[in-house]
Amino acid sequence: MGDLLSWLVSFFFLIVLLVLVVYQLMCLADLEFDYINPYDSSSRINRVILPEFIAQGVLCVFYLVTRHWFMSLLCGPYLFYNVRLYLQRRHLVDVTEIFNLLNWEKKQRLFKLFYLLFLLILSIVWLILTTLDEDE
Repeated sequence: MGDLLSWLVSFFFLIVLLVLVVYQLMCLADLEFDYINPYDSSSRINRVILPEFIAQGVLCVFYLVTRHWFMSLLCGPYLFYNVRLYLQRRHLVDVTEIFNLLNWEKKQRLFKLFYLLFLLILSIVWLILTTLDEDE
């Protein structure tokens, strides 16, 4: 039962991460189509970047604590990238450079989105397999 609960918790963590990344993509799309000004867009994105980094770090530690080594290894590159961005002070979106880096920011978040979707699919598969093992 504990393994099933851990997969459910990781499932909800991944959903939260997906929502944060999709929100950032929506803000960038609104900026691209000129529905929002650069200051509002960058402040909205910057408001959710640190919670995204923290949630992803907690998820990776959660996988380590619950001894899901494979999923922890898969979360490693994403965690490394986030830590590297934070240590280099490049994690926040700059208001003055947002138009110049708009395509890069969108590509970066789309890559994160697909990576998180891959982790979510793996988590769902492990959740189903764990549920089937519990029934037998």
